[in-house]
Amino acid sequence: MSEPISALNGARAEGIATIEELGLQGMITLRGDHEDKGLAKAATAATGQQMPGQRKARVEGDSGLCWMSPDELLVLVPYAEVEDKLAAMAKTLGTSHALAVNVSDARAVFRVSGAHAREVLAKLAPVDLSEEAFKAGDFRRTRLAQVAAAFWMEEGGSFRVVCFRSVADYVFKLLKVAAQRGSEVGVF
Repeated sequence: MSEPISALNGARAEGIATIEELGLQGMITLRGDHEDKGLAKAATAATGQQMPGQRKARVEGDSGLCWMSPDELLVLVPYAEVEDKLAAMAKTLGTSHALAVNVSDARAVFRVSGAHAREVLAKLAPVDLSEEAFKAGDFRRTRLAQVAAAFWMEEGGSFRVVCFRSVADYVFKLLKVAAQRGSEVGVF
């Protein structure tokens, strides 16, 4: 059996911000009513995090919950624990009308960090990333240039970006170009 590897094997680029692929991340798409007690219990038990509000992420390390839509959460868990967490979630969900699916190998995760991280993402996404509008814990499901992506701001000002694995190379190159030395716009 082959060993799982990340989309870009830890690719990294330096510029006005640091762009790095973070490697394997366990991810479960959980669809259902956020108000359902079974769904909330399954999600919070799997991650140790509270349910996020609209357009919010509650993430610590490899575990967390991200609000994707009114009926969808992205559940983050350590990669090696995905199947166990998924089984425990299914048991906790019981008769709740919900769907939980392992999407870990279909996604790639990047970190954008440094003094100009906000500016790098603002060049690519139609999101107000001003300090007043976008703070730590804020989450957006949007586009980066031509592809679907989601991102949230971590404490300390770095961002985590999630995209489909099939476009990971494209997203890495987009971020790398947006972070080229000398490309500061000076908006933030």
